[in-house]
Amino acid sequence: MATQAQRREATRGAILAAAGALFADAGFAATSVDDIARAAGVAKGAVYHHFPSKEAVFEAVFEAASRSLIGPVIKAAMTASDELDSIVVGTEAYFRACADPAFARIILRDGPAVLGWQRWREIDAQHFGGMIPASLKSAMRDGLMAEQPVEPLGRLLAGAVTEAAVACAAAEDPIATGLAHVEALRGLLQGLRKA
Repeated sequence: MATQAQRREATRGAILAAAGALFADAGFAATSVDDIARAAGVAKGAVYHHFPSKEAVFEAVFEAASRSLIGPVIKAAMTASDELDSIVVGTEAYFRACADPAFARIILRDGPAVLGWQRWREIDAQHFGGMIPASLKSAMRDGLMAEQPVEPLGRLLAGAVTEAAVACAAAEDPIATGLAHVEALRGLLQGLRKA
C-alpha cells in the first residue's frame, strides 16, 4: 500500500507530466489550470495544493526540461578534443535539443516570457549556462587560452549561445541554423586559443 508521501509525489508527478505536455503543445498562455487538472486526472484543487499558481507549475516544468538537457550536453562535450572544443560540441547538442518543438516552446519561447529574463537566466545558469564558465576556467588552467576574467567572457559567450538558440527555435530548419551558429562559435573560440 502506498504511503501518503508516495501518493503526494505521484500526484505531483502526474500534474507536471500533464502540464509539460500541454505547455509543449499549446503553450503557456493557451493552457489553463483546469486543462492541467483534467489531463492529470486530478481535481483543480490538487493542482493548487502542490503549486500556488500556473506560473509555479510552469517553473517546475521549465526546471525539469532544463535539467533533462544536461545529460545529452555533457555526453556530447565528453567527446571533444579539449575544453574549448567541449563548448562547441556541447552547444551543438544544446541546439539540437532546442530544435525539438517542445523544448523550443518551453525553454526558449515561453520560458523568458513567463519567468522573466532574470529568473530564466538564474535557472539556465544552474544547468547549461553554468557549463560555459567552467569550461573556460579549465581551458585557462590547461593553458589553451590566456588567463582573463571568466565571468564577463562567460556572459558574452552565454549571451551569444542564447541568441543563437532563439534563432534556431524560430528557424524553418532549426538543425541547419544551429549548425551554422556552431561553426561561428567554433571560429570565435579559435580566436581565444593561444597561438
